[in-house]
Amino acid sequence: SKPWVGGASPKPRLAFGEAREPILKGDLLFLLDSSGSVSYYEFSRIKEFIAELLLPFTFGPHDVQTGIVHISTTPILEFPFDRHFSTGAIQHAVRNIQQVMGDTNTGQTISFAKEKLFTAEAGARPNVPKVLVWVTDGFSKGDVTQPMQLLKDMGVTVFIVSTGRGNYLELSAAASQPPEKHLHFVDVDDLGLITKELQDSIAAKRLRATDITASSFRLTWPQLLTRDTGYYILEYAPSGEPRRKVTKQLTGDHTSLVVAQLASQTDYEVVLIPESNEKYIPPQTTRVTTLEGKRREVGKISPLGVPFLNFVALPLSADVVSPAQILISESKPHSIRVSWSPILETVAAYQVMYGPLNDNLVQLKEVDGSLNSTVLENLLANTSYLVTVSAIYKSGKEKALSAKACTREGEQGRRKEGGKMSG
Repeated sequence: SKPWVGGASPKPRLAFGEAREPILKGDLLFLLDSSGSVSYYEFSRIKEFIAELLLPFTFGPHDVQTGIVHISTTPILEFPFDRHFSTGAIQHAVRNIQQVMGDTNTGQTISFAKEKLFTAEAGARPNVPKVLVWVTDGFSKGDVTQPMQLLKDMGVTVFIVSTGRGNYLELSAAASQPPEKHLHFVDVDDLGLITKELQDSIAAKRLRATDITASSFRLTWPQLLTRDTGYYILEYAPSGEPRRKVTKQLTGDHTSLVVAQLASQTDYEVVLIPESNEKYIPPQTTRVTTLEGKRREVGKISPLGVPFLNFVALPLSADVVSPAQILISESKPHSIRVSWSPILETVAAYQVMYGPLNDNLVQLKEVDGSLNSTVLENLLANTSYLVTVSAIYKSGKEKALSAKACTREGEQGRRKEGGKMSG
């Protein structure tokens, strides 16, 4: 191990496997659009989404704290960070929220969150990750980019969930970077599609594992050090088998690492120890279970009398992900352009399903896997559509993401001289 260099003295290191800091700790605030532009039905679905989003977290003064503020004519606090400290209390409080109505004064509410909620008086804690989730129907009053930037300057990570069209440029500027990880466009009836992804993104403010396969996983963590301020010690071993511990030393500019050559279907305990030469930073821990591996059963006879290979429990490939972002552009009375990202070589094709929100009529368009955009034509003017882009993988797997799109109003009866359409 590299010797300690200057600064504060390191605290005694715990034995591998001992109890450490909680796996997830932070202050999580919701900006809930409670204005009159949101229908009662939409508001009820958003409440259900927030309740489901919060289910996996452990709440308490040493774990996750959450608060909610209404966006209306003036900001209205539903409850601060230090009000509810159990899953049951949080679920009851969220499901009993009443819509306020009024105007959509988002900019003022963001400033209110900065000045009144991310404070010790409201229960916010120093030196813990701070996350804001803004749920909007896409409409807001006043500038939101500047007040949101002040929050981000305080170290707050901003996620935005838009259930309507919204201004992509404005919302992407308001969200934390990169926008493809912090901005979601999704229909209110499809919020469940992003619940797990958003939970994982919120938890990413701590050490976590992604891209889990039968023999590897990727570890990611927030930037706790720099190359000049320290280094990391990474330790991992099968649970209950400390003698099989593997130790790696990483420079301080690392924020991720792929751990490979692992046993399948095995629980691993992982510890990340930041060795800072400026201050003490607590170790972070997580547990990861590798997937079941491939198992070939050779020599069985099929009904046709031919031997075959039976593959059991094929693990899901790490690159099977849904489109992370859908962008609606070039909206016209009878057509819209739909674009998505990322593009992966493992995708054979994309299927775009679309239909009016108030109708059961659904159409399907297939797009080659090498493309990331298509134009939907022969649409109804001034109509809201639900658009779902599904990635069809060469392995047969399928993942999807939805967004709401609106066509422009038609130019009925308005023609220039000579019979041409005006505008």
